[in-house]
Amino acid sequence: MPPDKRTLIALIPLGVLVLLLALVIIIWGADSIVGASQVALLIGAGLSIALSSWLYKTPWKSFEKAIMENVGEVAMAIIILFMIGAISGTWTSCGVVPAFIYYGLKIISPKVFLLTACALCALVSVMTGSSWTTIATVGVALLGIGRAEGFPDAMTAGAIISGAYFGDKVSPLSDTTVLASSINKVDLFTHIRYMMFTTVPSFAITLIIFTILGLTHGGTPSDEMQVYSQVLSQKFNITPWVLLVPAYTVFLIWKRKPAVMVLALSALAASIAAIILQPDIVKGIGASVTEGGNARIYFTGVIESIYNTVSIETGNAEVNRLVASRGMTGMLNTVFLILCAMCFGAAMKASGMITDLARIMAPFTRTRSGLVASTVVTGTGMVGMVSDQYLAIILTSNLYRDTFEKEGYEARLLSRSVEDSATVTSPLFPWSSCGMTQATILSVPTLVYAPFCFFNLLSPLMSILMAVIGWKIVRHLP
Repeated sequence: MPPDKRTLIALIPLGVLVLLLALVIIIWGADSIVGASQVALLIGAGLSIALSSWLYKTPWKSFEKAIMENVGEVAMAIIILFMIGAISGTWTSCGVVPAFIYYGLKIISPKVFLLTACALCALVSVMTGSSWTTIATVGVALLGIGRAEGFPDAMTAGAIISGAYFGDKVSPLSDTTVLASSINKVDLFTHIRYMMFTTVPSFAITLIIFTILGLTHGGTPSDEMQVYSQVLSQKFNITPWVLLVPAYTVFLIWKRKPAVMVLALSALAASIAAIILQPDIVKGIGASVTEGGNARIYFTGVIESIYNTVSIETGNAEVNRLVASRGMTGMLNTVFLILCAMCFGAAMKASGMITDLARIMAPFTRTRSGLVASTVVTGTGMVGMVSDQYLAIILTSNLYRDTFEKEGYEARLLSRSVEDSATVTSPLFPWSSCGMTQATILSVPTLVYAPFCFFNLLSPLMSILMAVIGWKIVRHLP
């Protein structure tokens, strides 16, 4: 079959998916993660399989193998997601999140809040190597502080995500950073240093924007913030001792323990701290489920905090929202979405439609700026098509590796271009695993916070700009 016709056929499942997801978002809005988005992805996967089987005679075993490989690649991400849910619940019940909010209201001025939130999330993400962990812990607390100080959730979420993805991108502990460098055979620290030429300017502009937004923010009346602080201090035992839990977590990160181990031990430490420092909270959670002696009630309260959605009544509706937690079960819809996204990505990959779509960009790769721009656009588009940043990094790198080598450009330029696109734009797509995860954790719809994710929006543009200028780009012609 002629290549042009194959490309048109490859556009069919992609077009149907985009149309279905648009309808899903219009009808269900933020609730699309409950199941409608997953159905759309499965329909797209089914259409891709049907067309490929009919027109190209692709055997079913090829799709089966691709699906198993794709699901296997995200198995650890799913476990991490569950651990994040556990941390969300235990950090709330032990008082860490309430304490962060309480002290934040006392320390952080509304004028510099957005700047502080972005910088703090960047620092934590560098240390953890995980944007997801940063957003689920420090990010959730900062969202509560921002809400109390009168900032729109979308603006605060944008600052949190911008900082978290900057840190994730330049951290040697980040799995996406390691993946982008290793798959393109670039030394990890060489890759990170080269990214600084595009990442630092993007982040500097982001901080300036958030500084301006903060300075022009009117702020919330101090008496309302005082009410928030008072309610928190009355319901929870606000003490610096609760900060030992995040300190212990940072220690584990410093010791370079695996991410799952760090999250699991942090949740365990938070559970113990909850019994010691917040016995009334744990008892209240347990008593709402079971009856019996204190030991049974405390055990039930801890387990409920880890796995279940928990609402703590404080007497103030807004504070109730701040201290509500989802637990591990709150992540099930996101896991459902990730699995369906992997099925769609596998179908597109096994059918060869991903490669067919890449031919569209071929005419634009003849110049330095065109090649980088094509890589950035493809990396971003891949996230939208396969709904996963890891798969987008792998596929984009594989598609352009030979072209970069043939044109005499260093592999580090490819690895940087891939990270500047596939990694940072992943939370901007409502149907991607990252977009749905961050929307779930922060309870802010993806399309609502996306316009304020300035770092994520600027990074692909900065990568293209540096290619146009040619700064620090070396070409070795044969």
